[in-house]
Amino acid sequence: MKRFPFYKQPDTMDCGATCLKMIAKFHGKTVSLERLRTLSQTTRSGASFKKVAEAAETIGFRTLLVKTSLESLIEDAPLPCIVYWNAKHFTVVHKFSKRNVYVADPAFGLIKYTYREFLNNWISSNAELNTKEGICLLLEPTPSLLDSPDEDPEEKMGFNFLIKYVKLFKKYFLQLGIGVFLISVLQFIFPFLTQSVVDIGIQNKDIHFLYLVLLGQLFLFLGRTMIEITRGWILLHVSTRINISLISDFLIKLMRLPISFFDSKMTGDIMQRIGDHARIDELLTVQSLNFIFSAFNFIVFGVILAMYSLPIFLIFITGTTLYFIWVSFFMKKRSILDHKKFEQLSNERSVVMELIQGMQEIKLHNAEQLKRWNWENLQIKLFNLRIKGLRLEQWQGNGSNVINELKNIIISFYSAKLVVDGSFTLGMMLSVTYIIGQLNSPVSLFLSFIYTLQDARLSLNRLAEIHNKEDEEPNIEAKLKYLPQDVTVSFNNVSYSYMGSDNLVLKDINFEIAQSKITAIVGASGSGKTTLMKLLLRFYEPNSGKITVGNTDLTAFSQHLWRENCGSVMQEGFIFNDSIARNIAVGVEQIDTSLLLKAVEVANIREFIESLPLSYNTKIGAEGMGLSGGQKQRILIARAVYKNPEFLFFDEATSALDANNEKVIMKNLNDFFEGRTAVVIAHRLSTVKNADQIIVLDNGQIIEKGTHNELIEKNGAYFNLVKNQLELEKLETQNLSE
Repeated sequence: MKRFPFYKQPDTMDCGATCLKMIAKFHGKTVSLERLRTLSQTTRSGASFKKVAEAAETIGFRTLLVKTSLESLIEDAPLPCIVYWNAKHFTVVHKFSKRNVYVADPAFGLIKYTYREFLNNWISSNAELNTKEGICLLLEPTPSLLDSPDEDPEEKMGFNFLIKYVKLFKKYFLQLGIGVFLISVLQFIFPFLTQSVVDIGIQNKDIHFLYLVLLGQLFLFLGRTMIEITRGWILLHVSTRINISLISDFLIKLMRLPISFFDSKMTGDIMQRIGDHARIDELLTVQSLNFIFSAFNFIVFGVILAMYSLPIFLIFITGTTLYFIWVSFFMKKRSILDHKKFEQLSNERSVVMELIQGMQEIKLHNAEQLKRWNWENLQIKLFNLRIKGLRLEQWQGNGSNVINELKNIIISFYSAKLVVDGSFTLGMMLSVTYIIGQLNSPVSLFLSFIYTLQDARLSLNRLAEIHNKEDEEPNIEAKLKYLPQDVTVSFNNVSYSYMGSDNLVLKDINFEIAQSKITAIVGASGSGKTTLMKLLLRFYEPNSGKITVGNTDLTAFSQHLWRENCGSVMQEGFIFNDSIARNIAVGVEQIDTSLLLKAVEVANIREFIESLPLSYNTKIGAEGMGLSGGQKQRILIARAVYKNPEFLFFDEATSALDANNEKVIMKNLNDFFEGRTAVVIAHRLSTVKNADQIIVLDNGQIIEKGTHNELIEKNGAYFNLVKNQLELEKLETQNLSE
């Protein structure tokens, strides 16, 4: 039976798309992961079973989503099929045997589970209590899949990608190569010195010769030490510069990607790719040079050993081959066991966290014993895994030691026999022992290097996904570098939906944002206000329709130019781990003091900042001083004002402020808005009532627009929003007075 094709998921949420890729390949068709991601609408939250099924049907499968028992799955299900794993993951079941279930886990690899282990992971995905059924997506190929042409596989960078970095430092690599060669040459002299000490110095009782050899060994040792020290410094220099170059190029590319890319990736996925650079750097510098050094030593010492005795060389090669086979045989088993242990340890950590964080509820419901039993059951499972791990480790370790020692004993015996027979001198025997010792060292390193090479290839594939993605602005040279005199912004039949959703967030939006006027956007939560703001800032592009500035499509302008002229405060505004001044003057090298003071005056935060011991140099953010919600919003408002932009976009910019602060800041902002185009999203009446135009959104559609007085007279949706807010404020006032 052919081996099931396996692909590893590049990112945490790619399991659904990767499962489909494996099943398509099993049926003889290559489908790109990028296309399957798009079809299954994979987002930062992953993909639903429904979307995975729709993607499968699009590429030519007939699908059926079922809830079934293990018995039915074994007897009736067409394989391979996709199962829901641990309530958070997709895996492929591709084979059953009498005792085991064979699973292709895109997060790990091809794994064999016992029926009990499989049920524990599969049935847990069902929310019903005491159920013996799990969720499964059955797939059967149709003629449309079989008749469709293969897609081009994803472009991979391969190790050729690294050549340009090697060329940058070829002088240093040449120096390292010379150092490796010299150390190897010095190493080769030692066995002959050892032989000469015994066969000439000791046998002839020539003390002066022994002094000479000892002096030679001392100089050789000092020379090798000096070369090693120099090599270490060069290696540090090269390694650091290559790592900086690799990560710098990655960050440059990352910053050229659209915001939609970051919406589909977990922070951990991007951090993993940065970690991949360290792995590649390690391979490129330390591991590769060690491998070359060891390989060079192995070849030359192997040749010398063959010159001494071909039978001994063949015994060594045979023993080494058996060692490789034995260790490799257990490698896969150990990695599978490590994966199972990792899963159980993860479950154990979750249970312990629940015990600590949920202690109040545990005590209220007298669930102490039950929760403790859950933890103890996990400990039993972990104990059983440790027993299996120890058994496997002993088989692998002791078996490899037996092979290695048996090989050394046979070689020692054969060498001694040659000495007795007169074919070898005692010095030659000692030299052979030294050579065997030098040959044994690289063997385990070779095996380690092979696995490191495989890991580095996976890392390169993950990086290829980033480097091969299209930039946010691929043709930046063709973009307009200036704004027109008329900067009225118009929405023309604009509709938009987020990836992973069929529902339109905005539907046929038509309105104008007049130049030098204030436009307010109001509506219930989820009505599409923030999405509209993000379209204005060009975080996303509309599904249909267009946004124009003057008579020119917004996409015709350089995004750098557009955002340079936009000041914004978003709901999820970020505070950097830096000083207050640097958090306000973001993206500038030299801070303009007059603009800074003006910005903090408008945001009504100057008094607070200057009361701090370090004033504007006070560090805030993750590792600095904590800020309240209102202080954070005022910093963000100051940041937008500091840019002194032509356009201002505020999304709930004052929602965390108290009434007094909001009143002062809105008065300051209204003065600052003079002669600028502003769009304000807010719930509070005080924030929007003075706007030149108010747009009322409901369920992604404009249902009303006009000034505050015009909309109040209509007695419609805006009137109800105002009425509800006034009643709420009245109720809050009464509660305070009581």
